[in-house]
This record gives sequence, structure tokens and C-alpha cells, in this order.
Amino acid sequence: MDVTTGNGRPPFISLSALFLKFLRFGFLAFGGPVAQIAMLRQALVEEERWIDRARFNRLLAILQVLPGPEAHELCVHFGIIARGRIGGLLAGLGFMLPGLLLMLLAGWIYVTWIAGHIIWNGPLLGIQIAVLAIILRAVFRIGEHILADRLTWAIALGSALVTLADTPFWLPLLAGGAIYALSHRPVAAVAAAALTLVAAAWFRFAPDAGTVLAITREPSTIAALFIAGLKGGLLTFGGAYTAIPYVRADTVGRGWLSDATFLDGIALAGVLPAPLVIFATFVGYVAGGLTGALAITAGMFLPAFAFSLIFYERLEVLIEHPALHRVLEGVAAAVVGIIGATFLQLGSAAWPRLSSPLLAVILFGIALAAAWRLKGAWVTPAILASGALAGTALPL
Repeated sequence: MDVTTGNGRPPFISLSALFLKFLRFGFLAFGGPVAQIAMLRQALVEEERWIDRARFNRLLAILQVLPGPEAHELCVHFGIIARGRIGGLLAGLGFMLPGLLLMLLAGWIYVTWIAGHIIWNGPLLGIQIAVLAIILRAVFRIGEHILADRLTWAIALGSALVTLADTPFWLPLLAGGAIYALSHRPVAAVAAAALTLVAAAWFRFAPDAGTVLAITREPSTIAALFIAGLKGGLLTFGGAYTAIPYVRADTVGRGWLSDATFLDGIALAGVLPAPLVIFATFVGYVAGGLTGALAITAGMFLPAFAFSLIFYERLEVLIEHPALHRVLEGVAAAVVGIIGATFLQLGSAAWPRLSSPLLAVILFGIALAAAWRLKGAWVTPAILASGALAGTALPL
């Protein structure tokens, strides 16, 4: 199958060479999605001309409104261009394999040598404060592209409030999409907002609302970890940080690990050559060992493979529908609010562990300023390393 529509065309490449090519990309995938996408563009568009620039820009625009890590989905799609769907599968596996193996190793080291050892408490707390600053910066970075008017701001704020009220994850997503899609019909939009508030109040105060909530404190199982990853993979709109609330709810919310350990996983993902969603592998390892790590990783990355391997041609046509644009924009605004609420929840969980809140606030402010003003693949690792050093040297 040839899905290339631009003037460029990839040279013939064997399946083994294709896998090794994207494996190399995986080993070089430092610096988060922006750096990863830039690397792929430089190598495959500017230098090797697999597709032309216009095709690449359109492809990236489509992938950005679909769930899943964009850089990984680009690899899958480039693999399809080169050698069909088997090529897409091999390219995606090659790109994710280095990060997966490194995160499995990191999870083993953490569980075996770090967790529970008091000597690491200070450095880990410093790292967790730095991660909170990075997450807050991500909220603003994502929001500046999505919150384009008063209504999207209102949707984001409302989503944050209902999330803090412990409503099910799907309520603000459905409400945000419906309200923004119906914004040209004010009565219908107001009715959707009112129904959302009624539903949120019912989930918050009704005596039997807990039976409807998806999050229960059951023991971790392979199936539950797979579903937790799948939920995160399906709801990753606008960047990998959007997976954080859903994975946290299905793991920390079930008591399988603490917020502190969850933040440690995000920190590790920020310094490895991999999509940031690889933090799910760490979470799965802590909650369920090797099989748990593989199960949650399979769930997280399944949508990223499936959308390109199975549905891409149809989605490219569907995505042109204006009404769907409005729904997706409303959902994206709701996700911004959900991430903001998750930042507050993670921060409130970290606060009681601080022995010197003033020093912690100062460290947070410095890390936030660095994340805000500095650019480059080295910034996140440098902020995290500085947090670890500060946690070692200061009585946070």
C-alpha cells in the first residue's frame, strides 16, 4: 500500500533495516516530543525526503488532534509509507523499545535499591518538586494553543473544578465537547453545562454514587493495569502530559502506589530517550512487577499503533468535518483543566511531606522559571538533576 501523496518517496528499505533505523531514532529520542518530532522531520523529510514538507505538516496536524504520543505515531506512519502496515509495526516497536527497556531497568533499580531507603528521601523529594514545576509549565504550554476564547477557558476551569470534586473522568470530557460543539446554539450549550453541574453534584453527594465510579480499591491485576494504560492511551490529547490524570486515577487512586512514587516515574520518563508516556511502564512495574509493566505499556501504546495501522485513511477524511473540530477543541479544553486539577492534587499530596515549605516553594519557583524560560533537550534533565541536588543539600 502506498500512502504517500507528496512528491517525496522513501527509498526501498528492508524490514530489518527499517526496524534498525527506527531503533536508532529511539536511542536518540531525548528531550520530549518537540525534539523527537524535529529529529524525525530533519532525517526523513529534509534529508531523505520520504515525504514533502506540506504532507508532513498535514500529517502532524492530524496526529496532534488524535490521542497518543505524536512522535511515536509519526514513526508508525513513516513505517507504513515505507513498507506497509508490517513496516509501521516494526517502526513503532523500534522507536519505543529503547525507552521501554531502560524504564524496566529503572523500575527494577527503584523497587530494589531506592524505594524505602531513607537516604534517598531528600533527593527524591527535590525531584518531585521539580516535576511539579514541569507539569505546571506543561499546563500553560498546552493551554496557550487550546484556550483560544472565553468559552474554552470556562470549559477548562469547569473541568478542573468537577475533577477536584472526584467526578468520573469521562464527565468533563463529554461536557467540554458538547458545550463547545453547541456554542452556536446558546440554549443547548447552557443546558449541557447545567446537566454537567447536576451530574457532578450527584456523583459528589449521592449516597450510592460510588457504585458508578470506575475507580475502586481492588488489588492490581494484569487486566486492570492494561485497562489503565489503554485509558491513558485513548485520552492522550494534545501531548503526553494529558495521560497523567487518567493513569494516576487508575493506579494511585486504587492505592497501588503513592503520589510520590508516581512523580518519581514521571521524572524518570523525562530523562530517558522515549515518549513521556513511558512513565506508565514504571507505574506498572511498581504496581505489578514485570508483567504489570508490560501490560500497562501495551495498553498505553495500543491506540498509537491502531490509529495509524487500522484507521488512518478513514480518520483523515473524518477529521475534516467541522463539527468534529468543535468537539475535539472542547475536549482538549477540558483536558487542560483536568491536568491543572491533577497538578493541584499532586501538590497537595506532596505538601504534608515537607519539613521546610518555604525552601520547597523557592525551589519550585526556580524550577518553574527555568522550565518557562529555557529551551532545549537538556532543560528537563537539568531541572530534575538540580532538584535532586537541592533535595540532598537542603532540608526540604
